[in-house]
Amino acid sequence: MRKSFYHFLMKYRHPAPKDEISVFANHAFLDHSFPKTSVDYHEISSYLEMNGQYLKSMTVFDEAWEDYIHSES
Repeated sequence: MRKSFYHFLMKYRHPAPKDEISVFANHAFLDHSFPKTSVDYHEISSYLEMNGQYLKSMTVFDEAWEDYIHSES
């Protein structure tokens, strides 16, 4: 079974983030409502559009999602 996007994203957490994906991962970790078990692009994307004020741009999510898809295939 494929790991969740959240689980994938957590490998980017960093105490001193140097890129936007690390910033995203740090914020997602602190977001207790983040869909932690989801593997569905549309579910996570919709959630972030409504609740992801910490994302500078949805492009950051899209880039992270592409990495996720490639790592899980």
